[in-house]
Amino acid sequence: MNQIQNRILTLRHSSNSGLCATGSASAVARAMGLCSTGRASGARILSSNIALALSLLLASASYCLADDVTPAATTPEAPQEQLIKLSKDYDIWVDPRRKLVVVDGTVAIRDAGLEMFACPKGSKEHESVVAVNSSAQLVHAGLLAVGAIPGHPVQFNPKYVAATGTTIDILVLWQDEKGKHKVRAQEWVKDAKTGEEMKHDWVFGGSTFWTDETTGEKYYHADGGDLICVSNFSTATLDLPIESSQANDALVYSAFTERIPPRGTKVRLVLIPRLEKKPKEATAADAPAKEPSSVELLEDQKPEVKE
Repeated sequence: MNQIQNRILTLRHSSNSGLCATGSASAVARAMGLCSTGRASGARILSSNIALALSLLLASASYCLADDVTPAATTPEAPQEQLIKLSKDYDIWVDPRRKLVVVDGTVAIRDAGLEMFACPKGSKEHESVVAVNSSAQLVHAGLLAVGAIPGHPVQFNPKYVAATGTTIDILVLWQDEKGKHKVRAQEWVKDAKTGEEMKHDWVFGGSTFWTDETTGEKYYHADGGDLICVSNFSTATLDLPIESSQANDALVYSAFTERIPPRGTKVRLVLIPRLEKKPKEATAADAPAKEPSSVELLEDQKPEVKE
């Protein structure tokens, strides 16, 4: 338990997140250093999904205390970077200093209409470019841990309301005989009307939870496949903040085939929330980390993606 408490303190001191929580979630949020009292009421997270997501993150820490990644030598001017693995069973990490989430997977399709950009493995690979070796709720928990704030998923009734939440930039990294590559996820998604790459960013809608009335067990809707969507779903973890049909005969986006490596290629997704910068007195210790390169991100950890 002391080791887990030390891990929590490490996350707290290395991540200046901005979640507000109430009820059973508040103790977890405070322990993780994720509660800020100065935000507008609209940013307050009141539902039990925060408690469940953060509790999941805490529980997973007990499995991965020995799995820290400590890349190459550091100097006082360049503090040691560290990825923290969230689960012994999945290929997902958080980097509290650089404030990003890393998740590994494989190319699932490269020549079809899309409803998703990425889904959990074993769910909706037939309509997703990438299948990741992680549950959607672990991605949600990781985003919370690095400061992203969920807004709300898309709403259709009584009228259309776009998804909201922290904007999430997504990088795709892979390696082949030509070397290491890094592109924005949008470059792998083609607008069916213009033939150009997708122009919109994803937002952290946060999906929803439902409770089995028989067992009382909670389930995260996006674990069914709706992790990073390009068609609107009220169950999406990440969605587009624009209207995008999920009807098969009216899909707005398709895979940008010529830009995507062969099916089965191992890829790494890097999710980077666009966080508000808080003014404070700058110190050497507070100096921002440089933007990670494809080489750094690929070499931080080289796990085998489970087939």
